[in-house]
Amino acid sequence: QNGAVLGETTKKDENVRRGNWGNQIEFVLTSVGYAVGLGNVWRFPYLCYRNGGGAFMFPYFIMLVFCGIPLFFLELSFGQFASLGCLGVWKVSPMFKGVGYGMMVVSTYIGIYYNVVICIAFYYFFMSMTNVLPWTYCNNSWNTKDCSGVVGSSYANASIANISELVNHTAKRTSPSEEYWKYQVLNISDDIGNFGEVRLPILGCLAASWVVVFLCLIRGVKSSGKVVYFTATFPYVVLTVLFIRGITLDGAVNGIKYYLTPQWKMILDAKVWGDAASQIFYSLGCAWGGLITMASYNKFHNNCYRDSIIISITNCATSVYAGFVIFSILGFMAHHLGVDVADVADHGPGLAFVAYPGALTLLPISPLWSLLFFFMLILLGLGTQFCLLETLVTAIVDEIGTDWIIRNKTYVTLGVAVVGFLLGVPLTSQAGIYWLLLMDNYAASFSLVIISCIMCVSIMYIYGFRKYFKDVEMMLGFPPPIFFRICWRFVSPAIITFILVFTVVQYKPITYNDYVYPGWSLIIGFLMAVSSVICIPIYAIYKIWTSEGTTFLERVKNALKPDPSWGPALQEHRTGRYAPNVSSGSDLNQEGQHTKEKPEEVSLMIQDSNGSAHNPEASA
Repeated sequence: QNGAVLGETTKKDENVRRGNWGNQIEFVLTSVGYAVGLGNVWRFPYLCYRNGGGAFMFPYFIMLVFCGIPLFFLELSFGQFASLGCLGVWKVSPMFKGVGYGMMVVSTYIGIYYNVVICIAFYYFFMSMTNVLPWTYCNNSWNTKDCSGVVGSSYANASIANISELVNHTAKRTSPSEEYWKYQVLNISDDIGNFGEVRLPILGCLAASWVVVFLCLIRGVKSSGKVVYFTATFPYVVLTVLFIRGITLDGAVNGIKYYLTPQWKMILDAKVWGDAASQIFYSLGCAWGGLITMASYNKFHNNCYRDSIIISITNCATSVYAGFVIFSILGFMAHHLGVDVADVADHGPGLAFVAYPGALTLLPISPLWSLLFFFMLILLGLGTQFCLLETLVTAIVDEIGTDWIIRNKTYVTLGVAVVGFLLGVPLTSQAGIYWLLLMDNYAASFSLVIISCIMCVSIMYIYGFRKYFKDVEMMLGFPPPIFFRICWRFVSPAIITFILVFTVVQYKPITYNDYVYPGWSLIIGFLMAVSSVICIPIYAIYKIWTSEGTTFLERVKNALKPDPSWGPALQEHRTGRYAPNVSSGSDLNQEGQHTKEKPEEVSLMIQDSNGSAHNPEASA
């Protein structure tokens, strides 16, 4: 009864009111698309090369096994059990609903700036539709005199006379791709407070990417579930094409050596372990609320244990694979320029929009590779963006919960998309990149860690781990394996605490190239980080205030105990301690399905459990 039957695709939705995934593959692909994002391409390979190459894989996989997969399974099982989004699930312990609000705040911040990155990829994608990429040469209107092209010139075979001149000049040398990014795409201003004008081409691309996201989510998981067949799988085709192109180039081997040569002494460095833990944590999308939301559209008996392992491992394998794609081409570029791989390696937007496009100009038919690369970035970004938007929409719809809002969910989606677009407009100004990096660094850093820790502790210790294990057993047909029980209770919270301490100790104020952020902007960054965590105590105080009870302790007790409606969403799954008080043994057959012969008893049960008469069709 693990619901792992793929032939069930033609069956209608189990949960008629909320809807379900068309089939299991849609859920797995959506979750893969959500977990695999831009970070897999632009963060992981760089972290790997900086933290001891192949040696980094060791802490990385240990953190995956002891923290990544358990948290992933915890969130999936949590959402699937209650069939509710990241706010509704907190019926499990109403005082902690602030955690759900915190997840929504985090998803809002990420959703705003993530789509701006996608829109820049759109811009580069459209600009690649030429026979010569615009960032190939130094003869454009936006170039400066420091620009020196990589195409056609090579340090290695320059004549002696030029070498001395080159050496004097290298200090200031900038590549055409860097100047294109700075002066043409961003037209970057000198300060985060100096917004200048909105870059209209980027604004147009931002509107386009929001329209794409909205159209894909127009019917919620029904439409996005079909889109992911393409958006979650095609990036692998592109990665493979770029991989084959990359490893056949001169110097590719040096790049890959750089990426993978293990420096074992670095394993003793706490920073390496901290980087590994945080990378796993952010990469899987734990505590963003998206995993709970996606799992809530699963059928009740779906085997989410198997899914969590498949998705987590796919995500990490993608990161490792992307490293080969990135470093083979960077190695080729370094070989071509006669410099060290370290001089061309970069991460973040600098890798995606400067180093890699610059390297692509050296290839024959470079516009083709460029189109493929940016198309891949767009798809990787969209997969994550769908889920961020769906998280917010589902939370709002589940929270209001009337039939009217469920019918008009499309308008909620439209509203959230429009607001997201408007909030993203400042990020398309000339100071936009400073704000984007500020949000990336602060909005979703230590706040995620705190949210996740509180979620773990509240389910395991406030609600009670014995009850939760029973819930999982009722849903999957087997209790969580002993390894996961130990991880959930002790190991994962300990690792999360370690990440938190590590993040605080390692904290350095953010910089962008040579620009140092002013103090006031760092304060804004901290306020963004705190704004999601602050939801937790504020809501807890409000909940205690409004709970019944004469003494303070009674109120706290009442605020902590599960809501009466907590449990499986559908009547037919409410067995065991969730069974209604009517002697319900008689009208449930072995499968836990209602027998169709006794409509009056069925109505009676539904009436009893919901406290008011619903007709069976509407609520079951």
